[in-house]
Amino acid sequence: MNDWAAPLIAAVLFAFLQPGLVVQIPGKERPLDFLNMKTSIASIFVHTILYGLLLILFLVVMHLHLYV
Repeated sequence: MNDWAAPLIAAVLFAFLQPGLVVQIPGKERPLDFLNMKTSIASIFVHTILYGLLLILFLVVMHLHLYV
């Protein structure tokens, strides 16, 4: 059996936490922008921190597993 939770969670978080795709924190004119398809260095940094923290939450703290 293979544990598919880690790659699936990482891929989904990566897809949804791309700056400007769904949400951008911080935005250009506002603290939170939706679907603006633009990015900045500050936004990349914030999304990287959020990605790492959520990945740690799901994989280390919650011990999620998906066996196929």
